[in-house]
This record gives sequence, C-alpha cells and structure tokens, in this order.
Amino acid sequence: MTSAASRILPVILLAFAATACQTQDKSAQPAYVSSSQKIGGPAKLVSQSRQQGYFIEFRSRYALSYGHTYAVFGRTNAAGAMINPEVAGLAPATNDTGPYVLGHFFPVPAETGASDGDLEEEYRSASWRIMLTEAEYNEVVGFIRKLKAKSRVWQATVYNCNAFVAEIARSMGYKTPGIWLRSQEFITTLREMNGG
Repeated sequence: MTSAASRILPVILLAFAATACQTQDKSAQPAYVSSSQKIGGPAKLVSQSRQQGYFIEFRSRYALSYGHTYAVFGRTNAAGAMINPEVAGLAPATNDTGPYVLGHFFPVPAETGASDGDLEEEYRSASWRIMLTEAEYNEVVGFIRKLKAKSRVWQATVYNCNAFVAEIARSMGYKTPGIWLRSQEFITTLREMNGG
C-alpha cells in the first residue's frame, strides 16, 4: 500500500463511523406487529395477541453510543407475551470500552448473543415483530444459528450490529437500509421499507 493510501484509509473509516453519530434518537417508537403471510412479501399488520405463535422481532435499544440493533425470536403465549425468547445480535465481546473504540478502525472479537438491556422494555427504542408459521420460524432460526456461528468479528463501519440484523432480514426476503444508520432509525426504516 502506498504511503498516501495508508494515510487516507483511517480518515475514510473515521468518516464512515462519524456518519452514524449525526442524528439523534427519537422517543421510543411503538411496537409494530406484522404477519409474514409470505416471507419477503409485503407485511400485513396483525393483532399482537395471536394465539401462541412463532415470531421474530427486529429491535433497537438505547445505549450510551448510537444504540444497538438485534433480533429476538421464539414463541408467544395467548396474550402475545414472549415465552423464553432468544436474542441474536452482534457486538464487541467485552464490556470494556477500549475494544469498542478500536472496533471503529479495526475488526475486534465479537459475541452474537444477548447483551445487557436487550430484553428490558425501558431501553427498547423501536421494534418490528413478524409473526411466522412454524415452518417459516424453523427456516429463519436455522439461518440465525449458522450466522451466529460464522460471525466472529465486529467492525463499526463494515460489519456492525445493523449489518448482522440486515443479513437475517435479507434471508427472509426483506429489503434492508444502509448499515450506517443509528439503530432506532435502522429498525424503523427496515419496517417502513417492507410495508410493516
């Protein structure tokens, strides 16, 4: 790599990272529930109290930085409450801020499970729940498990939590927004792009 190129690359990466911090989160967005009707087809709004259904919920939550994007999946009871939900998200594999900051420039080790605050309502900033048939659910969960197994690094401008969730949504046939949005905006735009 030439010396000019080696000097400009960090500047470009920093610019991408900074674009994610340019907007402010809004107040919490209401929880939206859709039925897949057909994965990849336009989502259809349904009652959240659907009898013991399978679901995936794309979520964002508030955090000290620009938020966090992740998916929650499982079954619901007759009242629409989650039963033993699982979480899939991508984040640096530490609570230390050092690797998080470093991850804006270089890939850092990642974890793909639940992180602090993911299932706490007071931190949820936006969500889109999609009710699934058992067959659809099994297909989506199979994809998530494979994705979690291969996702070993986090890098803010190339492969962040939005990129991870976008892979899940695309596997279901949905259109996805750019990965450099703040988490709340990413989830809201994902839902709006797909008629949810």
